[in-house]
Amino acid sequence: MRKSVKNISPAPHKIRGTIFLILLSAAFMSTSLVHAESLESIKPHLPEKIAEWAAEGEDRFYDDQTIFDYIDGAGEVYRAYHMKQCLSRRYNRPQGPAVMLDVFDMGSSGDAFGVFTHDREGEPLPIGQGALYRPNWLSFWKDKFFVSIYAERETPGIGEVMKELASRTASLIKNQGQKPPILSLLPREGLQTRSIRYFHNHLVLNIHHFVSTENILNLRGNTNAVLASYKAGSTSATVLIIKYPDKEQASAGHAGFLKHYLPDADSSGAAVLEDRKWCAAGLAGDTLAIVLEAESREIAKGLLREILR
Repeated sequence: MRKSVKNISPAPHKIRGTIFLILLSAAFMSTSLVHAESLESIKPHLPEKIAEWAAEGEDRFYDDQTIFDYIDGAGEVYRAYHMKQCLSRRYNRPQGPAVMLDVFDMGSSGDAFGVFTHDREGEPLPIGQGALYRPNWLSFWKDKFFVSIYAERETPGIGEVMKELASRTASLIKNQGQKPPILSLLPREGLQTRSIRYFHNHLVLNIHHFVSTENILNLRGNTNAVLASYKAGSTSATVLIIKYPDKEQASAGHAGFLKHYLPDADSSGAAVLEDRKWCAAGLAGDTLAIVLEAESREIAKGLLREILR
């Protein structure tokens, strides 16, 4: 016998409520799709013309493999920061020079910030979440995107064209990204903010501060590291902080550093080096902190205490 259904039909006000929720959900999904940013969604809104420079030819896309076909040599740096895709557009004018716009989807705001810190030379500009301009090149980061604008040569007015292109590109990226949480471990006093470098692997570390040809710190794509310089009066030091996926890997990185770089460390993890500078290393859970080239043992140990407290 079929059961009666007369008592399970929704009341009219419940129907209206259900319809409202469905419409609200659809509107939310639609809004999310509008604000979901990718290179494909940014591409149609990039300017076709900046002053006398007009977009030339088809835009090109590169992934973490084909990027070497475009920028041989520097491609490895972008790969070290987990790049997903690059959109490249060329702007030209009859008398040149050409201007290249490269927009990199780095997959995360942390890696967009990281690749931005790889080269920190230039004049700071209020574009995106951080921008630098030097002759022929402008770079900035915003959310998960890193943007590089390059001119084939410096000519009068080319800098303003590059800045305008950067500003208009930045305006297409609606979201603000978060800097890597590991930066909060850096002591504030004496920190030289322009010296901050965020990275994952030992190849990038060695570019900024050579430690060893071997990966003695066991740095991988899933480790997060920050390098920064400190200065107070005539004293200086360099700090390296690494967060590993777990305590075991941090312990292995600590042991590798002491064995290969600091074999003469005392029981507190400090030693004086051949150049008479002090180095010290300390471990707390999944975090390894190293002070390089400190002027004294007290400075090295003091910085370690601040980082690992």
